[in-house]
Amino acid sequence: MLNKEVWKKRFKAILSLDNHPGHIAAGFAVGVFISFTPFFTFHTLIAIAAAFILRLNKLTCVTGSWVNTPITIFPVLGISYKLGRILRGLPPGELHVRGIEWAQLKGQAATLLLGSSVLGFVAAVTSYFICYYLVVRFRRKDDSLAALTREMETTGEELD
Repeated sequence: MLNKEVWKKRFKAILSLDNHPGHIAAGFAVGVFISFTPFFTFHTLIAIAAAFILRLNKLTCVTGSWVNTPITIFPVLGISYKLGRILRGLPPGELHVRGIEWAQLKGQAATLLLGSSVLGFVAAVTSYFICYYLVVRFRRKDDSLAALTREMETTGEELD
């Protein structure tokens, strides 16, 4: 199922990347936004494309796109639908679909895209600040990473 040690190892690899903390957090935040879109089978591909186009860290962007898991897809989809209906001035209603394929969802595309965009934006902004904080906090424990982070924050960019 979920191997805790593997995830801890990946998490530490992300936190110790040789990038500016803001760059790491931005990649993760864009990935989180993508994870809330109703294009479920394409999240990883969209994240890779966004990372290339926006020149973000590919690892953090793809990792962020995996935030919305199979366990959370249906609740997020339902909330996105209700929020989208409210924002469109319609009464909140239940989403009735047989699957999460786009063919099943395209009838409610405008409502789902609006709701998931708002939810995704809120989640992305929140995840940016959390990720930034975690990267800086993790790096404080290692003297060499702490010095690198201070220098990156002072210059505002990555160091080569």
